[in-house]
Amino acid sequence: MTDTVGWSLAIVTAWLGTIVLVAEWLKRTTNLDAELVRKVVHIGVGNVILLAWWLQIPAWVGVTAAIVASLIAILSYRVPILPSVNSIGRQSWGTFFYAVSIGVLIAIFWGLNRQEYAAIGILIMTWGDGLAALVGQRFGYHRYQLWDMQKSWEGSATMMLVSFVVTGLILLAEQGNLWQNWAIAGTIAVVATILEAFSKFGIDNLTVPLGSAILGFWFSHLVGL
Repeated sequence: MTDTVGWSLAIVTAWLGTIVLVAEWLKRTTNLDAELVRKVVHIGVGNVILLAWWLQIPAWVGVTAAIVASLIAILSYRVPILPSVNSIGRQSWGTFFYAVSIGVLIAIFWGLNRQEYAAIGILIMTWGDGLAALVGQRFGYHRYQLWDMQKSWEGSATMMLVSFVVTGLILLAEQGNLWQNWAIAGTIAVVATILEAFSKFGIDNLTVPLGSAILGFWFSHLVGL
């Protein structure tokens, strides 16, 4: 491992460690709702994709880290390794799917040298789903039900808006201010919102990132970007 990769890995590890420590501190010293603390981790951890992109971390490092995180996530459902992230017996595989999606997207789009689509997928999940949950809990006055799940129109609207902004800004930075990019951002926002709404047991942490990234890449290829 080169010195550059070593330093990059140290920075990423420090970032992730800080997020987990902050979450543990919040859990132990404040009266914040457990779901809010989980969203702190959810949003903080997801931004690691930007660090990996910026620091040009090799794909094998990102994939290996994702595999390790996946194994830790599985273990934490049975052993109180990360109580701020998972509760024992919690009926959601969201943390596991989150780690898997990061590894899969790095494996795919680092190899294609189109890291921006991995970032789109993960950041939509990070900020879109994270803020949608918080807005829905605090301001979700207009409810609707899908199967046995309660959703709010306010939360879904937040998911759509954030997904559009995230996608649009990344494509703007990478490809310029083209109308095709904003059309792609709008399409992804709608699809990501639908995928998030039709989620159960945390599966949206897999379907939203993969669906958003692959759809964005496919549409961009279709219009020649």
